[in-house]
Amino acid sequence: MRFSLLASAALFLGVRAAAVDATKAVPGPDENGKYWIHAEGISAAFVPYGASLSDLLVKDKNGIVRDVVTGFDNASYYSIDKQHPHFGGVVGRYANRIKNSSFEIDGVKYKIRPNDNPTKDHPEGLNTLHGGPDGWDWRNFTVAAYTNTSITFSIVDPDGKEGFPGEVISYITYTVSKNQWDFKMVAIATTKKTPIMLSNHAYWNLDGFANTETRLALNHSFWLPYSGSRVGVDNILIPTGDILANHKGSPNDFWSAPKQVGHSFNDPELVNNCGYNCTGYDNCYLVDRPYPFDWRKDGPVARLQSAWSGIQLDIYSDQEAFQMYSCNFQDDTMAIKKSQGIFDNPKFPRTIPKYGCYVLEVQDWIDAINQPQWGRQNKHIFGPGGDPYVLQASYRFSINATATPA
Repeated sequence: MRFSLLASAALFLGVRAAAVDATKAVPGPDENGKYWIHAEGISAAFVPYGASLSDLLVKDKNGIVRDVVTGFDNASYYSIDKQHPHFGGVVGRYANRIKNSSFEIDGVKYKIRPNDNPTKDHPEGLNTLHGGPDGWDWRNFTVAAYTNTSITFSIVDPDGKEGFPGEVISYITYTVSKNQWDFKMVAIATTKKTPIMLSNHAYWNLDGFANTETRLALNHSFWLPYSGSRVGVDNILIPTGDILANHKGSPNDFWSAPKQVGHSFNDPELVNNCGYNCTGYDNCYLVDRPYPFDWRKDGPVARLQSAWSGIQLDIYSDQEAFQMYSCNFQDDTMAIKKSQGIFDNPKFPRTIPKYGCYVLEVQDWIDAINQPQWGRQNKHIFGPGGDPYVLQASYRFSINATATPA
């Protein structure tokens, strides 16, 4: 077993001192190139490539440590793996999709590099996804600060990169406290007006892929208490400009009560819900909270929970949208980590199956730069001398072994 996992589990289980003196010298990365931070009930590891979360360890209802996010065993794999599933990275400079790989600012039209939905006539793609073919989660960040409970990464995105106007400087800070992982993303446009929208793209399985009853995560329950509507999209998930109601009892109703994600998989309405001929979820739900609100205290914007492990994840955020992706395009070719899954059992391959995980992205309304009628330009376009872009989120873990009825 890797030293990093042993060391972090030892801290986690109290074999070593439960509290680390923050004034003591902090080591660099472990032998796998990972930077570990620790607090009571939680340990997390990060790599500079994409400022990515690579491991997150919490205890299940039986006191067993589970690694609940996907990733690679060694930091070097992130830059060489050809599948590049955006494992735990910071997607930017603009998260999610940009229609026609273009946008307009102050009457000037910008064309950026496409990388999504390729066709014969457009081999590079019809649109741009997560910042382009060399978006932020394809690049190495700088470790700007590192303590036993926090790490800060920085990146300078130059003018013209991927076709985006202006330089952007960004700092990504991850911290842990008791049973809690927080992050704050700050980005400053230094030379020109430019679109900025960031998010973390971690893939979650609250059973650590060790569920002996099923390889799928469709029995995880999901709740979006403020999300009675969502962004309407076309067959390739580009926003149409429509805002759709999540009618009570419909497949996209996660607001009226928690329900298992697989609850509606026999509902014909779920077909094409995540794009053409796609059954599942890859949807941007709007977070419609009454003002004023305190995002840290006024309840989570989302909850994911597994009765099998008992692990419950409550997500708090200052953002006004939430993207949930149910891993519809995983195909059992991507390996899980050594810290996950079941060994020596042919019924449980050590790979990620379709519907075996979730991406949970806090962010703003997707592609709002191309939907001026939404009136959200000030939350997407930033320039020198103006306010910085800021995203804050808190992922809080607890135990709840109650099963949500299917």
